[in-house]
Amino acid sequence: MPKRLILLAALYCLIGIAALWRAIATQSFDLFTLGVLPVLVGIIMRAPWSSLVLKIYLGMQTLGFSALGITAIIAYRITPEDVKVVFAGYNIPMQPLVISIISLLLVQYWVAFSKVTYRYLSGKTQP
Repeated sequence: MPKRLILLAALYCLIGIAALWRAIATQSFDLFTLGVLPVLVGIIMRAPWSSLVLKIYLGMQTLGFSALGITAIIAYRITPEDVKVVFAGYNIPMQPLVISIISLLLVQYWVAFSKVTYRYLSGKTQP
């Protein structure tokens, strides 16, 4: 497995664990968080459909984060003091959060659309 995919699989393992924990804790299931599991299984199994599922999941993430970002911008224009992200009682600054989200998306795009990933998942290289 290429190092890029190992990095992505490790990231998706962490996201998958957090998604399962969230699903059990809140007893709600959604495709945005649990959608990582079929992608992870496909990458590990080296399934031919995993490249397509990875790109679809990445598109869903991009649309979801774009919608949240646009909503935050609109809310900031209306009442700037009310726009904040609070997690476990801690106020998270917007700029590092936005930079982190964009960085995570860019890394995933880099892996998903690289020739190395395509060759590996299509079976054109040796395992």
